[in-house]
Amino acid sequence: MVAVNSEMVALGSRRPAVAAVDELLTGAPVAVVMFLSNHCPYVRHVGRELGLITQRLAAKGVGCVGIMSNDVVAYPDDAPDKMVVTARSYGWDFPYLFDEHQQIAIAYRAACTPDFFVYDAGGRLAYRGQFDGARPGNDTPVTGRDLLAAVNALLAGATPGPDQVPSMGCSIKWRAGNAPEWAP
Repeated sequence: MVAVNSEMVALGSRRPAVAAVDELLTGAPVAVVMFLSNHCPYVRHVGRELGLITQRLAAKGVGCVGIMSNDVVAYPDDAPDKMVVTARSYGWDFPYLFDEHQQIAIAYRAACTPDFFVYDAGGRLAYRGQFDGARPGNDTPVTGRDLLAAVNALLAGATPGPDQVPSMGCSIKWRAGNAPEWAP
């Protein structure tokens, strides 16, 4: 399994204007945008805890949305009908969108699954990085510590620290000829 790190988009960047995502996050004091997939072992490793944490965050008014951008022709396990099954199995109550044309992933500069982006109420990027230090095959417990710390800081009126660790996971599976120049 070859792992890819997230792009680490510049903190303070504006949230990309994507209507399908914007309408789900309007009015949220904090917005969490997650690039996920059904077949990725890194996503599967954190899947259940991600479901529990996003349920608690939603109860605090945090907007959460998952996006699946992989090429489903080459990776049929990521097809929309399987997205429903995956979401249900992990307790993902957040909207889980299919990015059929991969334009959302390109707009956000998503590179891997999972890839997390946290925005403040003004739509500025405050955190991008790992869920926590857990990876398939290591003994680190899955807690969502890094993501939770960032969201809780924003909810408390603070700014997450700048020392953020890139997310690590499976690369976005780009359709032939669709991969942006920055993609691994």
